[in-house]
Amino acid sequence: MHIPVLQKEVLKYLNPKPNENFIDATIGEAGDALAILEKNKPDGKVLGIDADYEQIKRIKQRALNFQFKDRLVLVNGSYNKLEEIVEKYDFNPIEGILFDLGISSWHLEQSGRGFTFLKDEPLDMRYNARSENQGSLSAQQILNNFSQKDICEILRKYGEERFAKRISEKIVKERKIKPIKTTLQLVEIIKKAVPKRYRARKKHVATKTFQALRIAVNNELGSLKQALPQALRVLNIGGRLVVISFHSLEDRIVKQFLKVGEKNGKLQILTKKPVTPTLQEVQENYRSRSAKLRAAIKLV
Repeated sequence: MHIPVLQKEVLKYLNPKPNENFIDATIGEAGDALAILEKNKPDGKVLGIDADYEQIKRIKQRALNFQFKDRLVLVNGSYNKLEEIVEKYDFNPIEGILFDLGISSWHLEQSGRGFTFLKDEPLDMRYNARSENQGSLSAQQILNNFSQKDICEILRKYGEERFAKRISEKIVKERKIKPIKTTLQLVEIIKKAVPKRYRARKKHVATKTFQALRIAVNNELGSLKQALPQALRVLNIGGRLVVISFHSLEDRIVKQFLKVGEKNGKLQILTKKPVTPTLQEVQENYRSRSAKLRAAIKLV
């Protein structure tokens, strides 16, 4: 089951009021969107965007039970097309935008697309694996066709993996013998490539490689860099931007964007330091442990 991360803090910084409109740019399991709809009734709306068609379909099926389904606008698309989506659905004025950049529990536990290293699944990792909507390469295609140098760069840049060279060399060696098609196949390759002491650490040895591949496959950092300026443009003056990131690469982009916005007089930062989960939340939802929330108000 998906538990929204930092939900109390999301509501605090978005501060939804009756009849205001909001965007959940990464609606996922719709936990935050439903909490916002509870606050902005009777006539406030939420535009929920998700790159994954399956996620949108699942929310629509559940929406029959939502008392506020008529106030929830669902869109299958990427948040890097935020302005385009807002214009298409004539969704305004907008008082707040939320980006929760974490991967959903459904993707890890039920999608069967190879996001997790704990189960044996095909190495896909695309958020939207429907070919008509998805132009990106799968993780399997990257692992079996990219050069050792390019794979190494992906692992270094997006996973900050210290053994990127050794892992990429092992990947290229192993794929000559047999194509790399499944998650557990990749995990075994990683284990063989890194030193024994690295395998004994608390963090799973494949964590950084899987993160790197997921980011590369879905162009996550590039999409975030494209989306943040658009969010600022579509927000009402006085509107609020809230972003939850889950690793340093994302957080760096958000921090820098807000810093530049404040310097230019466009934003007032509400979180001088990122807001992190309480010990109780981490105990109740271990996946929240790395979450960092940053928020700002649009001034002009």
